[in-house]
Amino acid sequence: MKIERALISVSDKSGLEELAKGLSEHGVEILSTGGTAKAIADLGIPVKEVSDFTGFPELFDGRVKTLHPKIHGGLLHRRDVDEHVSQAEANDIQRIDLVVVNLYPFEETVAKEGVTISEAIEQIDIGGPSMLRSAAKNRDAVTVVVDPDDYSCIIEEMNEHDGATTLKTRERLAIKVFQRTSEYDRAISQYLNDEQETESSFSISLPLAQELRYGENPHQEAALYGNFDDCFKQLQGKGLSYTNVIDIAAAAELIHEFRRPAVAILKHTNPCGVGVDDEELRLAWEKAFETDRQAPFGGVIVCNRPLDVGLARVISEIFTDVIIAPEFETEARALLQKKKNLRLIQVLGGYKKTLQDPVITSTPGGIMVMDRDTEALGLDNIEEKVKTNRPPTKEEIEAMRFAWRVVKHVKSNAIVFADKDRTLGIGAGQMARVDSCRLAVWKAEQAGLDLKGSVVASDAMFPFPDGLVSAIEAGATAAIQPGGSIRDEEVIAAANEHDAAMVFTGHRHFLH
Repeated sequence: MKIERALISVSDKSGLEELAKGLSEHGVEILSTGGTAKAIADLGIPVKEVSDFTGFPELFDGRVKTLHPKIHGGLLHRRDVDEHVSQAEANDIQRIDLVVVNLYPFEETVAKEGVTISEAIEQIDIGGPSMLRSAAKNRDAVTVVVDPDDYSCIIEEMNEHDGATTLKTRERLAIKVFQRTSEYDRAISQYLNDEQETESSFSISLPLAQELRYGENPHQEAALYGNFDDCFKQLQGKGLSYTNVIDIAAAAELIHEFRRPAVAILKHTNPCGVGVDDEELRLAWEKAFETDRQAPFGGVIVCNRPLDVGLARVISEIFTDVIIAPEFETEARALLQKKKNLRLIQVLGGYKKTLQDPVITSTPGGIMVMDRDTEALGLDNIEEKVKTNRPPTKEEIEAMRFAWRVVKHVKSNAIVFADKDRTLGIGAGQMARVDSCRLAVWKAEQAGLDLKGSVVASDAMFPFPDGLVSAIEAGATAAIQPGGSIRDEEVIAAANEHDAAMVFTGHRHFLH
């Protein structure tokens, strides 16, 4: 069935001229509203106002203009049902074969600073989604377009099929409509829920980003949804698996803690080693690698500066699964490309925007939504948070700041021994904090690192003095922890007994 009548109402005018000219060349009658009608008329193309078509004026500052039986009847009546056709003729309802609508810019409006809730509400489109959904429901007969990128496809198909489109195209475009209106509704509900602080349901609708190689294990299928490609770009290597994506996210969050040039090595989302150095990224790598020379095998390496050939040459000697950087210098890229399976991941500008997104975790029968733990809390005015007789030295405070930023990314119960620019021993995921401390000490011994004069960071409180004493006996002279245990006084007394300095941040960074 040829397209004989089209309704166009767009806030985004990109591509409108080419579309309107293409439809006009096919003799299509164009209906339109407001600014869109004026834009088409200014091109010298015949256009009929919707109010003239319906015989009903626009009302309430344009809030009611397309919500009319002649519009929705023209879209929804089935052309293959005689009774529908008869009812349309009896009520002077003419076919509308093509709908082109993109919605009021609600998302763009609420993204601006200082927007009031009243201003946001005025950008909630009502008629647009209604027309799109009506047309998409009747996709057997009606072509519906919500994305300007599809304009050229419509004209090309009309050129090839004597003014008509194919069913395959109409079906594809109808799916895009329901995806877009779902996203639009979700943005509105999320904004209103946040602004009005009312309890409501949580909805989410995301496009398929990519099929993953497999899930947590090879027998589990997995897929990635959302705008991952706005955050990360894979430059080479095998396709990503479920665990690769989780590791990439963990590595990016960890390295984001540091402003100085930094390198981190992770395995199963846990840091194996972290180092910083103001002179050379390769030196930061050496500090990170010295923490644990075994665990990085098959792990993830991440840095917060462009990866240069000096660092690439060193890490290319190690079997690594993923390397992440904001950029890869040309020589470094050429060297690493020799390892075909090695995944190189570039961090894109869109990543920082996601740091304010909530954390979503599936549960049986639902999901949990939580604020993201983005900032290492409790490091301001650290000199005022000393709990022991001896205050920490300037060097110990610098090491505390470093260790605290690392420990929040280690699975709890987490213990990190550190100097001011490197990790020395890391204990993760043990059932008792004292065991994590012993594990960190053992790892440092295995790496040949001296813990004398180090600081120890604990992601949550020391519930008993034993963990702290174990760290002090291993060589730590200062500790940073949240505090909050009923035995805090005993822990402080143990630190004083060993002349160790201790700071309570007042904030926990537990990570399951």
